[in-house]
Amino acid sequence: MARSAILNVMVGAALKAGKSLTKDFNEVENLQVSRKGPADFVSKADLRAEQVIFTELQKARPTYAFLMEEGGEVAGTDGQHRWIVDPLDGTTNFLHSIPLFAVAIALERANEIVAAVIYNPVMDELYTAEKGGGTWLNDRKRLRVAGRRSLSDAVVCTGIKTQGTPNDSLQLRQLAHINPAVAGIRRSGSIAVDMAWLASGRYDGLWEAGLAPWDVAPGMLMVKEAGGFVSDFAGAPGSVWNGQIVAGNETLQPALLKEIRAVQ
Repeated sequence: MARSAILNVMVGAALKAGKSLTKDFNEVENLQVSRKGPADFVSKADLRAEQVIFTELQKARPTYAFLMEEGGEVAGTDGQHRWIVDPLDGTTNFLHSIPLFAVAIALERANEIVAAVIYNPVMDELYTAEKGGGTWLNDRKRLRVAGRRSLSDAVVCTGIKTQGTPNDSLQLRQLAHINPAVAGIRRSGSIAVDMAWLASGRYDGLWEAGLAPWDVAPGMLMVKEAGGFVSDFAGAPGSVWNGQIVAGNETLQPALLKEIRAVQ
């Protein structure tokens, strides 16, 4: 795979942030941590990784805007481009020494996601995608979503929120309804990793709600470029802005959506 100039910039920022996170991960017990909300932690490592990404991307493209999980919005001057950044997706995993987390970066051009990077530094897996260029793992393997056709053979993933969030009871009903229909349900703790693994065929389907734009922007492009389909819970085309996602191949995505819509 030959990367474009813009993807090279994104990969460079993700790798540098990943190196910083790996160093902090090895000293996780010594990190100073503050609480933002229920099961939503922010650490010095998180903020440091975001600053690395911000510095690298702004240096390469100084006119682009930013939307970042920790730093919020930073205006740009070109009016067309915006970086969407999650410096550490899977913060709770990170802070509990669970080696499953990722750096996630997407580029939005004229309100459309056109490039994405998800980097899992512990596994050293670099996922990249550009509109029309496919999804790739470590620049060597072009990815495709799994080809299974029956939900009964499918392993699907979701997020399980903390008690007290608005979707608690609905999510528990969804889990109870979908569990007997599939081969298994997984929950990794990182939606970015989940979507990269869906694009790679490790998972067959995915659903979740209550998501932020930086949670889904990189992975949504990857799933689509790997031949997958994405919608919200109403069946409308997937958007990074409405907080819901149902994804899978052309057969399993609508089948999973049907199960989700059966739950009230």
